[in-house]
Amino acid sequence: MREIIYFSRKAHTSGNFKDLMQAGRLDIVCHVVIMSLFVSNNTRENVKLHLFFYGPPDPPKHLEIMANKNISKKDVAGLIKRMLYKYKPGRKVNAFENCFVEKLSLIKFVENLVKENRNVYILDKGGENIRNVEIKENPVFILGDHEGLPKKELKRLSKNAIKVSLGKINYFSSQTVTILNNELDNRYIV
Repeated sequence: MREIIYFSRKAHTSGNFKDLMQAGRLDIVCHVVIMSLFVSNNTRENVKLHLFFYGPPDPPKHLEIMANKNISKKDVAGLIKRMLYKYKPGRKVNAFENCFVEKLSLIKFVENLVKENRNVYILDKGGENIRNVEIKENPVFILGDHEGLPKKELKRLSKNAIKVSLGKINYFSSQTVTILNNELDNRYIV
């Protein structure tokens, strides 16, 4: 199963928001969720999406989402809001079928992946073109929000990950996910 990690430094970590743009650009997060988990008239059963929110009031929050019959692309914002409301300190909460929320940092999460010998890739403009990189089974890809990954996190993550690029153009995060999924689909990488 391929896994996609999306990092947002400003996405709100509480469900009490009304406006997506004012809630740390949750509008971008919604687009990433849709592009990660949905295709025309279907869902992607081979993708697990991890959202890391570092905005106020209680960062960090980790939301894990896999496609299921209860997720609608029409109400992604409502799903995220409800997941954040269901958060309970000190535990990983199964908010809905295949949807979990917990307090966990991106660094700690990736350290756990490395311990499991997972193949981790960071989407970075300065990385090697993805078409020239061997992508192994069950890959994990990390991408940042419209501001990118913070330099401190990027430096730590780079020790255990391969930097890959989608080319010379800077894409929106949701476009990046679409291009990435297409590249992996074309290579038949689950």
